[in-house]
Amino acid sequence: MFGIVHFEFFIVAVFLLNITPGPDTAYIVGRSVAQGRGAGLMSALGISAGCCIHSLACAFGLTALLAASATAFTIVKFVGAIYLIYLGVRLIFTKPAADAPAGDARAPSTPKSLRQLFLQGFWTNVLNPKVVLFFVSFFPQFVATGSEHKTFAFLTLGAVFVLMSMVWNSFVAWIAGSVTQRFSGKPTVKRWLDRGVGSAFVGLGIKLATASR
Repeated sequence: MFGIVHFEFFIVAVFLLNITPGPDTAYIVGRSVAQGRGAGLMSALGISAGCCIHSLACAFGLTALLAASATAFTIVKFVGAIYLIYLGVRLIFTKPAADAPAGDARAPSTPKSLRQLFLQGFWTNVLNPKVVLFFVSFFPQFVATGSEHKTFAFLTLGAVFVLMSMVWNSFVAWIAGSVTQRFSGKPTVKRWLDRGVGSAFVGLGIKLATASR
């Protein structure tokens, strides 16, 4: 079908990959904990937009060029790691609204706009070099070597991947947002949730910075 082979295995593999926690999941949980379900869903949309970029790049050969360049990989790796650590540190040291000084307009707990949430989710995904390598190593296994429609096959696989990821990420955002809503009246619990998710961000950033190709 359109040059795609073993499509059923692709579906199973994408499902298993989606349920494996990573930077995208951590970001969605972090935003849902900080601002609720809506923020988590918008973050999931941003991450899906990032996956669209990877799908397009894979279809037109750009990810292969990036994967082949040690310098490009290193730059993207460190930029992505710094960004994850930055997000994690902000969560760790964010003060709940109840603890912020009255009239302090600079309180870090100020809710982020939908645009900010979308862009942060987008960059969290785009700046993860492991996602680049995943697309360039995983997708070709499901495209027939002799197919005359390779680009269309890659785009189709990318669309399926994005759709499945969006469904799963939305589910994660809903669950995380529900937990946060339950503990919204308990600032101490929420503070420790923020710190836990922030620490996970920092750990993922360090892991990404030390990752080899």
